[in-house]
Amino acid sequence: MRDLSLTPDLLLHAYASGIFPMAESRDDPEIFWVDPHHRGLIPLDGFHISRSLARTIRRGDFSVSVNRSFEDVVAACADRPETWINPTIFDLYAELHAQGDAHSLEVWHGAELAGGVYGVALGGAFFGESMFSRRTDASKLALAYLVDRLRQGGFGLFDVQFLTPHLASLGAVEIPRAEYQGFLADALRLKGDFSGAGPVPGPQLLMQRMTQTS
Repeated sequence: MRDLSLTPDLLLHAYASGIFPMAESRDDPEIFWVDPHHRGLIPLDGFHISRSLARTIRRGDFSVSVNRSFEDVVAACADRPETWINPTIFDLYAELHAQGDAHSLEVWHGAELAGGVYGVALGGAFFGESMFSRRTDASKLALAYLVDRLRQGGFGLFDVQFLTPHLASLGAVEIPRAEYQGFLADALRLKGDFSGAGPVPGPQLLMQRMTQTS
């Protein structure tokens, strides 16, 4: 049963304070709040596109959409042996999406949902929640297009919560909590526009933008 004290507005307040929710597992109904000592970020001017990812982008084998299949992306992120996405979290983020505060970016291979990422936008901060990949480079492609969208939309912070080797290979860094709080405060004063950042660019335009600012 869902804890009715957990609301979309409470989640937004938590993000603005620098904390986020998790569950121990898919079947655990309890939610706990996380405030890491060190936080993972992807600098919006420091995303790294490897040669192999550049080839994947230029081949154009994938198509990309925004907010087309939010709940499918969250469900795919939870479709793994261990997940922190329980039914309460799923429902809350679906509500955030319905009110325009949570967004997804989908990567398609034909009609197949091959990869994607979702998160929460607040001011000029974007809090990446989870991503998935069913084909080689699909999640990396999702992040490249997401970084471009955040740049075009006037965002100042891309929070990825925890630094992993996968994210580090794409340019993510880890900073102390106090430093993160400063970056967060600055980003919340901005007016990022996720949905108004323009159409999804084609492969050539994406590469041009990314190489100009990386």
